Amino acid sequence: MIPLSVLDLATVATGSTPAQALRETTELAVIVERLGYHRLWVAEHHGMAAVASSAPSVLIAHLADATNTLRVGSGGVMLPNHSPLVVAEQFATLEALHPGRIDLGLGRAPGTDVRTARALRRDADLSANSFPDDVVELIGYMLPRDEPTGLIFATPGSGYLPEVWLLGSSTYSAQLAGMLGLPFSFAYHFAPDLLDAALALYRSSFRPSILLEHAHTMVAVSVLCAPTSEEAKWLAGPSSLSVLLRRTGQMGLLPSPEEAAAYPYTEEDRALIEHATSSHLIGTADQVHEGLVELQRRTRADEIMLSTRAHSLTARIASLSLIAQTWDLVGA
Repeated sequence: MIPLSVLDLATVATGSTPAQALRETTELAVIVERLGYHRLWVAEHHGMAAVASSAPSVLIAHLADATNTLRVGSGGVMLPNHSPLVVAEQFATLEALHPGRIDLGLGRAPGTDVRTARALRRDADLSANSFPDDVVELIGYMLPRDEPTGLIFATPGSGYLPEVWLLGSSTYSAQLAGMLGLPFSFAYHFAPDLLDAALALYRSSFRPSILLEHAHTMVAVSVLCAPTSEEAKWLAGPSSLSVLLRRTGQMGLLPSPEEAAAYPYTEEDRALIEHATSSHLIGTADQVHEGLVELQRRTRADEIMLSTRAHSLTARIASLSLIAQTWDLVGA
């Protein structure tokens, strides 16, 4: 069995608050560590009422302090929003505080809408054309080396190197990760169509680097597990509805199962949801386990990351606990 990890968005559900969502993510980190999961990542999103993880480096520091062995990191930091030097100093600091437990996943999407992206970058240019150079620059600040006089270096920097990943939902970052010799994580949980092509391109493009000798892949997949398939589908209703609302420009809190069940779906709505959630694994422990085994067989992934969006922390914990039991994780 390959390692399983967790992606958590610090979800703000109806009736909740961002503060409660952040407390629940912290509680979840402690529990998934005990269950035997390998990593927990949080993602950078802005301008989304249902997501409280707008500042990953701050949240990662809190999660690392609340746990002991769990790897914690970003899935990811949207690098075009930031100066590479700022990100290098943030994550070198985290690595210095929690050596061997910090992951820096990097993405090139803005993680938000156009107006918010402009406010973040203070620039009218929203392209990510410099992303490859920015990744190289960022890593260069943290590589072990003497601090040469007259050159910029991160503080702390030299030698405080987290595990650096590239994230992607297309073939672009897959090829870049291969060329730079970095591990690659594919966002199958929201972009299923290019999974096989991206992984194949990553492996064919891979060149060993001082950071990684062999290609290493992770696939993120949406899952929701419950004692019965009917209950799992009921609990997955809010996530399905949020996909529909987000794609129609209605950005609100994550709805409840009752709100999702009562929503007046059209046939077009149902078709959109069915396509958008076609890669999701929803069902009993045995059904989800079978889906994860088939996904690993299909992709030859070295790790799988589970994204579970549910209205309550209780449902998320129950889902991850059931999967841990069928996967024979150490703490299950």
